[in-house]
Formats: sequence, structure tokens, C-alpha cells
Amino acid sequence: METSMFAINSLKTMEIIDINTGTKLGYIKDFKVNCEEYKLEAVILPTQKSGWFSKNEDIELPWERIKKIGVDVILVDGEGIVENN
Repeated sequence: METSMFAINSLKTMEIIDINTGTKLGYIKDFKVNCEEYKLEAVILPTQKSGWFSKNEDIELPWERIKKIGVDVILVDGEGIVENN
């Protein structure tokens, strides 16, 4: 298996794309880290929907759903996690 190392800052500048729908999901807002095992468990994405009185719920995408990290995009399997608009 090919292993590559990426800086967190470079990951946050890559656009997230759902491989099932081709939808652009935005950019990584934050990471969920397991400090006991020293690994990333999930990436946090901001929701696209917002309004004056609505509460913004972030999307937590498990690390296992990341399929490919390219030069400038991250391809993810968002099935069942990301709502279709």
C-alpha cells in the first residue's frame, strides 16, 4: 500500500469532493484526533445550509471514508453522511 505524508495545513486547503455525486463539499474545518493512538479519526466539514435562525451543524466524516488524496482535492465517500441538496 502506498503511504504518503501530508501537512495539516495543506490538507485544509484541498477541496473535498464526494465521489458518488461529484458534489463539492467545501474545505476541512477541523480534525478529530485520537490522542491515545496518535491518529486522525475524522475530518469536520462545515454545513452548506445556513439561515438567520438555524443552527449550523458540522459534518463529521470518518477518516475511513477518505478514498484518495490528490494534489489539490480530497475524494471522499459521502454516502449516508452528506445530505443531497
